[in-house]
Amino acid sequence: MIRAAALISGDGSKLQSILDALYFSELPELELVAAISPEKDSNAMKRALSFHIPTFVVDPELFPNMTSHSMAVANKLKDMDVELVILAGYKLELGVIPFQYRNRIIGTYPSLIPTFAEVPDGDIFRAALERGVKITGATAYFADSDGTVGNIILQKAVNVQPDDTPESLSRRILEEAEWLLLPEAVSLYCQGRLSVHGNRVLISEKRG
Repeated sequence: MIRAAALISGDGSKLQSILDALYFSELPELELVAAISPEKDSNAMKRALSFHIPTFVVDPELFPNMTSHSMAVANKLKDMDVELVILAGYKLELGVIPFQYRNRIIGTYPSLIPTFAEVPDGDIFRAALERGVKITGATAYFADSDGTVGNIILQKAVNVQPDDTPESLSRRILEEAEWLLLPEAVSLYCQGRLSVHGNRVLISEKRG
């Protein structure tokens, strides 16, 4: 079993994709031992509690800077013998965490990296529409040393519709791509099927 913790915030919709996969026994090798959030009363925390996942709040206001906050989170992960970190809507800087969890932090990003990689998160969907792209999508990745998108694990395309707004496109990318990619990437990791070679992530054939 792979001991994992989810770093969460916001509405918890990405966390829900992991919880659903656990409920339907699609992640048999995963043990989700904790959900860690900077917010006490977020919907993400409520989702974790409803699934009986141990939850922990690490309030950034109690720390002098984000580096010390990230060190507290990293220490919590270490204390629980966490092997894999899942980014499920977490909005804060990862700070020192990637140095302790190299190629062991999985998240998703709402574009086909490297497309729109430099665009701030809130402007990605507007930028895609203004550029007139016909296909966008999402990327599952290992976090880089600076906590941003690193080596690509999986990608999934989503068609842009003529009447899309930034809001509708955002929702469709989440539902049609990110909700599928996150548990799939976590599953591949738990099965031992991911290996990193330089800047490439290779996926081995299914075991057995």
